Amino acid sequence: MRRFDFTAGPAVVAGAAGGLGAALAHGLARRGTDLVLLDRDADRLAAVAAALRAAHPGRQVDTVVVDLADAAATARVAEELRRRHPRVRLLVNNAGVALGGRFDQVTLDEFGWVVDVNFRAVVQLTHALLPALKAEPGAHLVNVSSLFGLIAPAGQAAYAASKFAVRGFTEALRQELAGDGVGVTCVHPGGIRTRIAADARVGSGVPVEEYETARPRFERLLSIDPATAAEAILRGVQRRRGRVLIGWSARLPDLLARLAPAGTGRVLALAVNRSTAAPAPAENRPA
Repeated sequence: MRRFDFTAGPAVVAGAAGGLGAALAHGLARRGTDLVLLDRDADRLAAVAAALRAAHPGRQVDTVVVDLADAAATARVAEELRRRHPRVRLLVNNAGVALGGRFDQVTLDEFGWVVDVNFRAVVQLTHALLPALKAEPGAHLVNVSSLFGLIAPAGQAAYAASKFAVRGFTEALRQELAGDGVGVTCVHPGGIRTRIAADARVGSGVPVEEYETARPRFERLLSIDPATAAEAILRGVQRRRGRVLIGWSARLPDLLARLAPAGTGRVLALAVNRSTAAPAPAENRPA
């Protein structure tokens, strides 16, 4: 498959109002890509779009405000995108939310909220825009999974379940779309400095003091600049890589998971998730 051409068509980026999504939008604009940006945060999304238009006046930047936790709203937006953009060059499913707490400390509604945004919305947007991707020769799909799509520590049942699902879904699509000339990349970031930790929900059964003790310790792990991560992803897209691991905090767990899958959780427990109430790794924006 030839290298990806960023100038040949528009890109749709979900979760674009900050962090990794905004960095991806800026990286794409620098490469000559027109953009359609999705997020639930209207004010932050407008600010990102304004910055992009100022820095890249030749680029077309459209915005769509949508809460991807709402399946009906997502369906309406997906249909609108399909009508307005019958040919899409790149789809980046980056939106994500986090929830802290053991499985017995969260409600099924809280668990479902994570799965809805992190996985169901990925499936829904991909299904709606797949005809547009297949209509554009050399198109590409990027789904952002997580470090916790490689390992599943205690206190992250909902998040890990959603991100493992993204991983499996993406790997299956890579095989299915190879014959259509559509590249597929699954991204596994480690600790990226974004707002997802600050915006994370805490399970209703998690004691406040437990969460407040864990939060500062966890935030020290968020050391990767979003722009650095975005460039790694876009290089992976250009080279049609099937998987992109970002940072030692993703590469080391991936290696351990392959060498000693049964013992990985014990080895990484102290480094990654000392408290069962710590929020998920901050790699992408909620939307």
